[in-house]
Amino acid sequence: MTEYTNTKHHALRLSVQGVSKVYRVNRQELAVLRSIDLSVAAGEFVTIIGPSGCGKTTLLHIVAGLEEPDEGAVVIDGMEGAKRVGQVGYMLQQPLLLPWRTVEENVCLGLDIRREPHQQARRRARQYLEQFGLLDFAWHYPDALSGGMSQRVALLRTFLFHSSFLLLDEPFGALDALTRLSTELWLLNLWQEFKASILFITHDIREAIFLSDRIYVLSRRPAQVAYAIPVDLPRPRHPEHLASKNAVALEQELVAYLMKEAVS
Repeated sequence: MTEYTNTKHHALRLSVQGVSKVYRVNRQELAVLRSIDLSVAAGEFVTIIGPSGCGKTTLLHIVAGLEEPDEGAVVIDGMEGAKRVGQVGYMLQQPLLLPWRTVEENVCLGLDIRREPHQQARRRARQYLEQFGLLDFAWHYPDALSGGMSQRVALLRTFLFHSSFLLLDEPFGALDALTRLSTELWLLNLWQEFKASILFITHDIREAIFLSDRIYVLSRRPAQVAYAIPVDLPRPRHPEHLASKNAVALEQELVAYLMKEAVS
């Protein structure tokens, strides 16, 4: 695999510069991240993969402003500083829908937090619920939804909270293969509709290849960027693209690297 500098996109939404993180546990230091450099351009879909426990979620927490780095800087839309909370939409691994709110009310949660007028928020939510095939479930409560449907509702809620830049932390890990693929396609439709920039975490190499413009591969903890590689597949993306020569070769290289990290 080779290093890659992105030239397709120009305006940077995110620049992570030399970020390191060390936790102090029982008077011992646990180095999690070491001198991480990465970027996400406007409209780009970027994915992070790496060995389990290498610090991928910690990195997203730092980008979102939930934690601060010990060294380095995070620059969002050209602005550096600690006030990053609310500058991005952030979806965790679980959908975390509020059980006392209907699907429509859950989708409106971010709009309510931003104090968008009530009727305007509901109209906007219904527009997207209809556009993305969820309107029939608008007045259902979360306990009536399947796992895939819950993830779609949570994704739409995240997009409506902050439609231009999102952090997604392994949102499809608990779904079966067919539901996962259909939800990935649904996410790509949302991404194209909102013209968003996305930083995505997954353990699934094929998912990373299928979704991404570019993939960052992290090493074992303390994590460093081992590779940054483009995904040379056409857009719009279709499942059959995963059978192409480029996709198969990339998958084999990524598997080989991660297996080497796992056993070394």
